[in-house]
Order: sequence, then structure tokens, then C-alpha cells
Amino acid sequence: MEQDPITLIIRTLGELFIFILLMRFLLQLARADYYNPISQSIVRLTQPILLPLQKILPKAGRMDLSPIVVALLIKLGMFAVLIMMSKANIQVDLVQLLIVAIVGLVNSVLDIYFYAVIGSIIISWVAPGSFHPAPQLIGQITEPLFKLAQKVIPPLGGLDLSPILIFLAIQIIQSQLSRLVM
Repeated sequence: MEQDPITLIIRTLGELFIFILLMRFLLQLARADYYNPISQSIVRLTQPILLPLQKILPKAGRMDLSPIVVALLIKLGMFAVLIMMSKANIQVDLVQLLIVAIVGLVNSVLDIYFYAVIGSIIISWVAPGSFHPAPQLIGQITEPLFKLAQKVIPPLGGLDLSPILIFLAIQIIQSQLSRLVM
């Protein structure tokens, strides 16, 4: 399948910034270390765009929803630009576009968790207890998921099967989301 280079650039830059915004939200959700250098970089990258919206949007408890709103707006804008650039004459309903954007964001969050769990597993084998900022952050993001999964499948001796349950849940949710969009 051929892809226009401009389409590729728009999609790549849009998805990269959406990833950074979602990471900010997930770090906040997991109550990850704010003083971690990676967390600080993510906050510094996103703060100029989020600051105006943070003044308008109320917080949901301790959660700042502005990264999710901006990520959704970027996803919608990206889809709109890609549809306008396509050569096909496509008529898209705004509600349909909004549903596709929301499903895309949820799918991106699930992908982040999927790869974070894989990273956490590899780190537990290679460098357990590492003091590097990246493994610490991955551990802080995945720890709530592991605790939730361990309530369903407790560790058996030295064997923790909770990642299998997490992977299975992610796959089931993603398959249902793809059916929702079709």
C-alpha cells in the first residue's frame, strides 16, 4: 500500500505528540514520580499547550483531564486533515469521526500499557531494582496493573502469571474496539 510522504509525516508527528500527552496522563494516573527526569521532560514538552486548557477545564478529583482533551482534539484534527488530503470524496459524520478518535485514543493507551508490561518483564529479568529513570517509570506505570491482575491470579511460588492476564485483557479489549469502529 502506497502512502504519501506528507500523510506519513502528519500521522507520525500527530501520533508522537498524542503518545506524549497520553504518557503525561498515565503518569499522573499512576501517581508516578514527578521528579523523575523523564516525567519532567514530558511535563515541559506538554505544558505550553495544556496551560490554557487547564485554566478552563475543571479537575476530576486530582486528575487533570486536559492531556486527554488535547490528545482527542489532535486526533480529530489529524483525521480531518488526512480525510481532506485523500483523493477520495469521503463524507464523514462528526459523531462518527469522534467515535473513531476516542477508540483510537483508547487503543493507543492499551498499546502503551502492552509495551510497558513487556518492558517491565524484560527489566525484571535483566536489571531488577535498576535506579535508571526509565525502568523506574515503567515500573510505576505498570505497578497498578500488576496489582490488579494479581488479585485475580496471585503469584504461584516465584512465578507471576499476571502479565499473561494483562495481555489477554488488552487483546480482548482491542478486538472489541476494532469491532466497534467497523
